Amino acid sequence: MEDQINRIQRIVSASVDVKQKVLADVSLLARVNEATQLMIETFQESGSVYWCGNGGSAADAQHLAAELSGRFYFDRAPLSSEALHVNTSYLTAVANDYSYNDIYGRYIKGMGKDTDVLVGISTSGNSENVVRAMEEGKKLGMKIVAFTGEGGGKMKDLADVCINVPSIDTPRIQESHIMIGHIICEIIEDTLFERND
Repeated sequence: MEDQINRIQRIVSASVDVKQKVLADVSLLARVNEATQLMIETFQESGSVYWCGNGGSAADAQHLAAELSGRFYFDRAPLSSEALHVNTSYLTAVANDYSYNDIYGRYIKGMGKDTDVLVGISTSGNSENVVRAMEEGKKLGMKIVAFTGEGGGKMKDLADVCINVPSIDTPRIQESHIMIGHIICEIIEDTLFERND
């Protein structure tokens, strides 16, 4: 039986390995930069950045939206950013009256504008409710960013920018998603605001 310390080391090593692959992939890093620039331009035009996902990806969506609408490293003005699942009355009503697959698409259809960015997060790239949101966003002229795993799934073809982490292991993908999200938030904050500390 594997010693628990060895098991922990193996898991940390696997996480580091995926991040090393991200670090070495210049094309992927360029796409992270491209997504960041899309969001910067959106905020400069008084647009919003919306985030959506399921389970751990929903948690990441909410986490990253809060980094932008609250603060990241320093005090500054808030940015218009929200995760699409935070209104539970809306979420449960639409899931009940229509379909769980419609929860994000319907929200985007009502709220999205062509000055906005939609970020869909799915390790498989195939989460139907996220795919439908991206489809609605494209109809409105929104810029679409996908955070996925290695293959990209259906989301790859819908996105203006696909950030496909080079892994098929869900926890390892999610760990890289939050790292990349934090990088994006840091660059946005540094670009749009002057630090006074």
